[in-house]
Amino acid sequence: MFKGRHFDRSVILLCVRWYLAYNLSLRDLEEMMNGRGVSVDHTTTHRWTVH
Repeated sequence: MFKGRHFDRSVILLCVRWYLAYNLSLRDLEEMMNGRGVSVDHTTTHRWTVH
């Protein structure tokens, strides 16, 4: 499932978990991750959630 992904498994799971659990917008999640030093686009997070 995580093979060939650019990001670490823990980053992917954290983003998807926060998006689903806390009703955040994808852009809010993008800003939160950028504040933590992880540059991830909101469309990438959406793809992770759909996958």
